[in-house]
Amino acid sequence: MCGVIGVFGYDNVATEIINGLQTLQHRGQDSAGIVVFNGSFKMHKGSGTVTNVFKHFPLERFAGEIGLGHVRYSTIGSTEAVDAQPIAVNYPYGLAMVHNGNVVNFNELRRKLYEEHHRLLDTSNDVALILYTLATQLEKKDLRNLSVDDIFDSVQKVQEIVQGAYSAITIIANKGFLAFADPYGIRPLVMGRKFTDKGVVYAFASESTTFDFLGYELMRDLKPGEMIFIDNDRHIHSKIGVTKQQAFCVFEYIYFAREDSVIHNRLVASERVRMGKRLAEKFRKTGLEPDIIIDVPNSAYFFASAMAEELGIPYRRGLAKNYHIGRSFITPNQQEREKMVRQKLNPIRDIVCCKKVAVVDDSIVRGTTSKRIVEMLRQAGAKEIYFISASPPVKHPCVYGIDMSVKREILASHYEVDEIRRYLGADAVIYQDLEDLIDLYKDLPICHACFSGQYPTGAAEEALEAIEKEKLESDRV
Repeated sequence: MCGVIGVFGYDNVATEIINGLQTLQHRGQDSAGIVVFNGSFKMHKGSGTVTNVFKHFPLERFAGEIGLGHVRYSTIGSTEAVDAQPIAVNYPYGLAMVHNGNVVNFNELRRKLYEEHHRLLDTSNDVALILYTLATQLEKKDLRNLSVDDIFDSVQKVQEIVQGAYSAITIIANKGFLAFADPYGIRPLVMGRKFTDKGVVYAFASESTTFDFLGYELMRDLKPGEMIFIDNDRHIHSKIGVTKQQAFCVFEYIYFAREDSVIHNRLVASERVRMGKRLAEKFRKTGLEPDIIIDVPNSAYFFASAMAEELGIPYRRGLAKNYHIGRSFITPNQQEREKMVRQKLNPIRDIVCCKKVAVVDDSIVRGTTSKRIVEMLRQAGAKEIYFISASPPVKHPCVYGIDMSVKREILASHYEVDEIRRYLGADAVIYQDLEDLIDLYKDLPICHACFSGQYPTGAAEEALEAIEKEKLESDRV
């Protein structure tokens, strides 16, 4: 899972891209990078947060009217700077790319690129596979007279070859600005514009909140399989390439996206309210009577407050959060996650002491955060603790870019609900029903593979095996 931004303007865009990356920091903390084009590609990237990577950024050397930015949270490949995005190649034309998602036929593509096209990848980042696959298709066209149809035909070939989730933005040197989505539309990508005295500036980003901050008007989301090309005259060309049944990642609404973002014409906060109300119906049937309902800040606020309103039970903020600590879910290893949970959350004793507390979180995956929260609430004097997950039980690894990739780490893949309750130390554990979640999205088909095991794309088994092997090897180091 990553955050991407691309801007095609009239003035130097580097500052705007860096500011945009700050709004996407919640989507990745491992690395950050930028590339601008002004006759040649100029790139700066490194490991760490946006603030760290651009602390001593030589802005004066990065003039250019078109550029890309990226924040990364690694699920395939290492967290080293060599695997940071953007990535660029000089032939044909010069191409630079950022992407959000995960390629599932990674090893097959890497082998074919070497055997058939003599391209040896020096990175384990799957954006390189997409970029080099696109480059090999563009090489087959008339390099002197590349048309929009040639570009779209090349992208369509990429969509046929590359399996998985990807929302990509690409600079084609001296030609224009390209964005495209995978055939299932698994990952979000939105298009925006801003009117200036020099003309219209166009941008793409992972979330609309970036446009709010930068002063852009949200135009629309890319559709599954859609390709948009903006030429050097700022003319917009669009086409639907390879397309399948939409399978938008529902975890974007549950956890990953910011609550103030609008994706597929739905405010993320409002989606969490809808899920919270549906969860209240499930909770009511248990007969449990908590004194208060609290949330695990921040993604669970709207679940918990909506549930409390629906049930007529007081909502309280029972956990204080240290906002200088990053997101524990997207840290790269278990030891760091456990350390971060201890530093990030602290119970407000007077709120929870001697009370029956229903605590709502967005999900239970590894159980690291959940178990620690229950322990802290017990130590703060809570009488009973009911742990409530706004998502259904996560039972299967995600191969599309969310780091729940190893089955041995997923609680619900091994244990029944009552066993999970005992492991967490809670008095009750309640999950959202998968059927209810699917019913909420009858008009927006979702990917629910992490709950159901029904993967929308091919090559899922290959990806699972590769990730499992990589995780095991990293654990030995």
